[in-house]
Amino acid sequence: MEFPAVYVVDGARTPFLKGRNAPGPFSASDLAVQAGRALLIRQAFAPDDLDEVILGCASPSPDEVNIGRVVALRLGCGHKVPAWTVMRNCASGMQALDSAIANIQNGRSQLVLAGGVDALSHAPLLYSEAMVRWFAQMMQAKTIGQKIGSFVRLRPSQLLSPVIGLLKGLTDPVIGLLMGQTAENLAWRFGISREQMDQYSVRSHQRAVAARTAGHLGEIVPLVDARGKVYGEDDGVRADSSLAGLAKLKPFFDRKYGRVTPGNSSQITDGAAWLILASQAAVDKWDLQPLGRIIDSQWAGLDPAQMGLGPVHAATPILQRQGLALADVDLWEINEAFAAQVLGCLAAWESDEYCREQLDLPAALGTVSQERLNVDGSAIAVGHPVGASGARIVLHLLHALRTAEARRGMAAICIGGGQGGAMLVETMA
Repeated sequence: MEFPAVYVVDGARTPFLKGRNAPGPFSASDLAVQAGRALLIRQAFAPDDLDEVILGCASPSPDEVNIGRVVALRLGCGHKVPAWTVMRNCASGMQALDSAIANIQNGRSQLVLAGGVDALSHAPLLYSEAMVRWFAQMMQAKTIGQKIGSFVRLRPSQLLSPVIGLLKGLTDPVIGLLMGQTAENLAWRFGISREQMDQYSVRSHQRAVAARTAGHLGEIVPLVDARGKVYGEDDGVRADSSLAGLAKLKPFFDRKYGRVTPGNSSQITDGAAWLILASQAAVDKWDLQPLGRIIDSQWAGLDPAQMGLGPVHAATPILQRQGLALADVDLWEINEAFAAQVLGCLAAWESDEYCREQLDLPAALGTVSQERLNVDGSAIAVGHPVGASGARIVLHLLHALRTAEARRGMAAICIGGGQGGAMLVETMA
């Protein structure tokens, strides 16, 4: 069945701000509002002309329940524009796009604001179950004596050992592994060395610096905090990144035998990204000039312990449906959760064994040239605000294709819990 085309009209993202062991200057809704306001103000239509707003977010704060609606109202979309929130871990922003695509293709919507956001530096500290039970007992205590008795039973270790919400969010609850430990699995499976990971990471920073210098990050709109301070660039990008510097870092997830370090992993980051998606009817009505269009999308499941290979499992069916080889894709954006994870994806496509056993292919699919992959750097350099990354890579891919005067690109992302997502995009002729 042939579906109607879905166009990407425009998009914008905030600078990605690195978490520094304390809450950052912006909440998730602040980030989404500032990026959305800058994007909408330059459109031919008004915010209340939108048919809906869809926002992906993996970790909204308690006062941002249904953050999509909160942001839509703050953007001036009005009471009548429905807004909702989606969550698919690392691909929440891409899921927002896919949900918008579905509603446009089935005729429910014509013009949709969709994207993702997370302010991971604001992830909460939680009480342990023991502390929750202690609070419950305190609430039930009726006399001074009962309350004193409860205080006597309180253990300081319980009070001073909160549960780190971010750490829980980055741990698979089924297999009990941190995401970094799943990256270690891929390093061992495909024989990826520490030096290969570090080399890849240095190049991500170098490419991000080069892209900034060349003005290839035009999708970024500045942030302004309550004191008037302007944040204009991704602040985790390091021009001085080097193999010597990365070699000094110790493995974090497997301290004895591991190869994955903070330097060859994505950063804990705050940020937001939006895209405006439209039907042909909306393009015609508002005389819009799209960046490109989304041709196909795919979700896939796999072993949670190998979750970093999700891009392989999601992108491969798209290639098969479209009759494309790996080399037919002009540019690739594979979100860099970890260097081992991206290199593992490349190794999987080159492996006869993996392609036969896991993808039901007769042999290896082939090679993705690293000259076509993440040409302006990716999450290792710019950061990975979980809910925003899936939207960011689609948006930047379209900009990168236009810069390169190329036509076809694939954006793919791994997802905690053992999933992958991918989207095939094309620029306008």
